[in-house]
Amino acid sequence: MAESMKDYERELENSFRSIEEGDMITGTIIDVTEEEITLDLKYFTQGIIKASDISADPSFSILDMRIGDEITATVVNTDDGHGNILLSKIAADNDLSWDILKGYKEDESIHSVKITETVPAGAIAYLEGIRGFIPASALDVSYVEDTSVYKDKRVDVRVTEVNPDKEKLILSVKSVLKDRQREEQNHKIAMIIPGTILDGVVESLQQYGAFVNIGDGLTGLVHISQICEKRIKHPKEVLKEGQQVKVKVLNTNEGKISLSIKACEENVIVDEKEELDISKYTDSESVGTSLGSLFANLKL
Repeated sequence: MAESMKDYERELENSFRSIEEGDMITGTIIDVTEEEITLDLKYFTQGIIKASDISADPSFSILDMRIGDEITATVVNTDDGHGNILLSKIAADNDLSWDILKGYKEDESIHSVKITETVPAGAIAYLEGIRGFIPASALDVSYVEDTSVYKDKRVDVRVTEVNPDKEKLILSVKSVLKDRQREEQNHKIAMIIPGTILDGVVESLQQYGAFVNIGDGLTGLVHISQICEKRIKHPKEVLKEGQQVKVKVLNTNEGKISLSIKACEENVIVDEKEELDISKYTDSESVGTSLGSLFANLKL
């Protein structure tokens, strides 16, 4: 009962508060029609937001609004002609959203948006009710020639530029994709076990070494000192682009793969030496452990 009295006193106090044009107030949706939504403002009268004043996003539908949801809106008129307070969510969003978008840029968070329109230079999408632009160069990791294929698609973006004074919001899909590619690449590299011998193809030759493609989109570096036993001034002295080689994984530190061709050759030499050593202990005709084979070599 005491709690009910406190709630009643709070509602009574709210009903006497002064509401002026330009104020930002929060209410709970109590009715939704195709033309407007009605809010309970805990005031002696209700709030009305016309469909055209709810969102600037062309893909928005008023029928997506749900009874019980809280809405913050700006007071446009204290009397809409029927005793209700006329509100605008677009006006409130415009004030609040720019601060929210600044926060998104600072924390580099990822957000899903729907592309509502495309132009040759890029695409349009709304975030927090604000019209944002995604340049064609930021729609994918590589440049997009035909932006129209993105129409009505949902994409994940980061905020890269926010300027409320110029009402400028720039978004990027590329930033998100590059990070995901990097994560996938690092995972693949982490799965490679040092000491593993792999087949590869020489991709390019530099003064300091050779880049070798080892498959699955991965490329490692064979430092010039790890190409062969003899000293060389440039990898092109013993390698050429497109050449198939065997490489040994030395390490996978900091997302980079260090390889060695020389270590593979050393392994082959060791294997051949072991085979030669084993042959000393076998007869020339066959390898066996029978008594006949053992006694045959004895000199009495």
